[in-house]
Amino acid sequence: MNRTRHDGPLIIGAGLAGLSAALEAARAGAKVLVATPEPLLNGCSSAWAQGGMAAALTAVDSPELHARDTEAAGAGLVEPGAAQALTEAGRETVEWLAAQGAPFDRDAEGGFVVSLEAAHSVPRVARVGGDGAGRAILSAVVAAVRAEKMIEVWDEARLKGLVQDADGRVVGAVVERGGRLVEVTATAVVLATGGAGGLFAATTTPAALKGEGMALAARAGAEILDPEFVQFHPTAIDVGLDPAPLATEALRGEGARLIDGQGRFLLGPEDDADLKPRDVVARAVHAARIDGRGAFLDARTAIGEAFPHEFPAVFAACMRSGLDPRLSPIPVMAACHYHMGGIAADADGRTTVAGLYAVGECAATGVHGANRLASNSLLEAAAFGRRAGRAAADETGGGRALPVVAAPDLPEAALAALRAGMTDHAGVVRTAEGLAGLIALIDRQEGQYGPAAALGAARLIVQAALDRRESRGGHYRADYPQTNAVADHTRVRATQAAVLEAAE
Repeated sequence: MNRTRHDGPLIIGAGLAGLSAALEAARAGAKVLVATPEPLLNGCSSAWAQGGMAAALTAVDSPELHARDTEAAGAGLVEPGAAQALTEAGRETVEWLAAQGAPFDRDAEGGFVVSLEAAHSVPRVARVGGDGAGRAILSAVVAAVRAEKMIEVWDEARLKGLVQDADGRVVGAVVERGGRLVEVTATAVVLATGGAGGLFAATTTPAALKGEGMALAARAGAEILDPEFVQFHPTAIDVGLDPAPLATEALRGEGARLIDGQGRFLLGPEDDADLKPRDVVARAVHAARIDGRGAFLDARTAIGEAFPHEFPAVFAACMRSGLDPRLSPIPVMAACHYHMGGIAADADGRTTVAGLYAVGECAATGVHGANRLASNSLLEAAAFGRRAGRAAADETGGGRALPVVAAPDLPEAALAALRAGMTDHAGVVRTAEGLAGLIALIDRQEGQYGPAAALGAARLIVQAALDRRESRGGHYRADYPQTNAVADHTRVRATQAAVLEAAE
């Protein structure tokens, strides 16, 4: 194994969270190394986000109202202090991104154009080019990163393990680069490894995102918070693609309606019926498909001829699949979209392990609870990513690195079987029987292929889902459909013996 020393923070991942952290750390005077499996702008969910960034930007809105909506969506598990920290940073974060060159839509007076999405009390989602927010925002940040002399980027570098000293402090990481393993020691490691959508056969996220950062952090002894809470987007476009293209929620905000194959409303005739929280809408779509009625998003009247310029990304995705959404309803399905749970971290990204930070979707900061409020994810990525970068810049490192064994990969056929099982049994609707069967599958695959990080991530999600005998937010148990009176977090932490064994 090759070894190298980096005198500064090492950031794993180059989505909006990781690059926001990199910029702030560099501007605080630190030398930053960013390691990412793919070239910048590729392989991260940030670039695929359509709706925009939620923030209190208008006279009818406030950070307090935004925080209340965030808490209401989170079904009892949002941490109020974290939500307040997030929403109070809303305007500053949008303006910071605009200063980097993010071309947010503006009105005639120069204010930010905002749209309405589900479970928001007022329109507050700042958009870019209708439905191109993620790529446009990230492109501006990428340009800033490339111009920053204190930041070095390694692409084609994939995380394979975390390096610790004798006290358990994280002092670096093992990455696979160019087919070789490289041990990089650093003053701090910031995980910005994204979500776990690649563990599911039906997903709207890059398939490479398999929760591996979460699994490797758990192996290093970090606390994992609420891993069972996975958000399923109700309007993934069902045209047989992997990943599935997304039909942004903003379409329903503009009046598009969910119908079955007979043209009947899935959630009722009320004007706002389709703007219920995502878990409610996802179950309605899932039920219609299971019943054989089909599920479709009808935007013919609400959007119609405006589709090409109002929602160009969705329009292009439909047309590539031979479907004209101006003339026909869009077939949709519920698909894995966002992981609310993850590595327990505070608003500065600090985890329960010294030297280790987590930001973005791989982190669980308490702002999403059991069900993320639409378009809060880009805000969290940038706002808390910046804070983590500043905090990591102050770290000075730890002791001598102990040996670490790189996690093995799961063969393609085994991963395909795992993904199918996760969608079938840890998806929109879960049961004890299905989840127990998944645990058995994970056990068999670990016995065959070793402790692959993808299997570790799947086990964290499935075991927590099996243990939570209620339905709450994105977690729905058909055999426990009620919601408990008291909302309790799931907290998972490996024993020190297991951590030491993994390091041997």
